[in-house]
Amino acid sequence: MPENGLTYKRVLIKLSGESLAGDEKTGINPSVMDHFVREIENVHALGAQIGIVIGGGNIFRGVSGEARKMDRVAADQMGMLATIINSIALKDRLARQNIPACIMSATQMSAFTEYFTVDSARRHLSNNEVLIMSGGTGNPYFTTDTAAVLRAVEIGADVILKGTRVDGVYNADPEKVEDAIKFDELKYVEVLKRELKVMDLTAITLAMDNKLPIIVFNFDKANNLKRVLLGENIGTKVQG
Repeated sequence: MPENGLTYKRVLIKLSGESLAGDEKTGINPSVMDHFVREIENVHALGAQIGIVIGGGNIFRGVSGEARKMDRVAADQMGMLATIINSIALKDRLARQNIPACIMSATQMSAFTEYFTVDSARRHLSNNEVLIMSGGTGNPYFTTDTAAVLRAVEIGADVILKGTRVDGVYNADPEKVEDAIKFDELKYVEVLKRELKVMDLTAITLAMDNKLPIIVFNFDKANNLKRVLLGENIGTKVQG
């Protein structure tokens, strides 16, 4: 029997920066942040080891119209910095709930974060600290989806949990197509073949090569994170 009934002991949660903004689209919505922290607190109390990668799209989107006018490297560097801002905000909110947390970055920023190394990251997780991994991969041309899969592989996560505002992966956008069909399970190759918007293709390929399952679920619903870690069949599971 897994510890405290957990099906997944060590997990990596991938959240978009836009999700932090809520309906406001930009910035950080305090009520959304509070919800995120409650969800994390629930599973941390069960003994789950939690890694988190947050995007930066609520602050700067590298694919925005304005960013397209910029040099790609410069735009991606701004995006990496945006993820660090979001990470500092999340760590602060976790600290106010007395949840130990650490930020590690892919680049040297000693005034704000620790530098990411695999050994240190695993040690923080083993000490039951929530590990927030920021700065993407530290390189331009890679998304935070790819960074999330890379970090998940490095820390030895059991699964990647991609939190969204819909309850899984559909054959069309369920917010635009009324009769969109939800998938309960998918194989990596199906995601690639259908070009489904689970994660970008580099991220899916990396997950497939390392046999790392991905669960896409609605993070906005209270207790959904706990339900996933306890093994309930919600969302869409990508594996095989």
